[in-house]
Amino acid sequence: MNRETTKYCNCLYYSANALARLMTKMAEEEFTIVQLAPSHAFLLMTVNQKPGIQPKEISKIMKLKPSTVTRLIEKMEFKGYLERKSIGKTTEVFPSKSCTELDSKIKEAWRNLLNRYTKLIGEKESRRLTEDVYEAILKLQE
Repeated sequence: MNRETTKYCNCLYYSANALARLMTKMAEEEFTIVQLAPSHAFLLMTVNQKPGIQPKEISKIMKLKPSTVTRLIEKMEFKGYLERKSIGKTTEVFPSKSCTELDSKIKEAWRNLLNRYTKLIGEKESRRLTEDVYEAILKLQE
């Protein structure tokens, strides 16, 4: 294993962003089987799991700003994967048939990503890293 260090390796900001870039590259490669960006695929999985979900809830689940979620929804709606319905003052998001049909392939890509990084850093380490990073997210967003 290459243990090269930089003068920034002790900086959480630097390390988190370097990790995010590496994970994004891997995820983009794995999600090519569904021809979607990872963020679009996670949006579709979220809506498939809870048809009629409101954008505000998607925003909380995906840890994204509401305006970002709106743009993602619009793009997936344009591609025919999602459908928005206004009910009173609220908007609900539903999967199309093509979205639900794609769900198993999206989950396959997600499993492939998990297997890929687990193979590189180890099962125990990847689980611990995921838990630690998510715990830090929760603390930092307070």
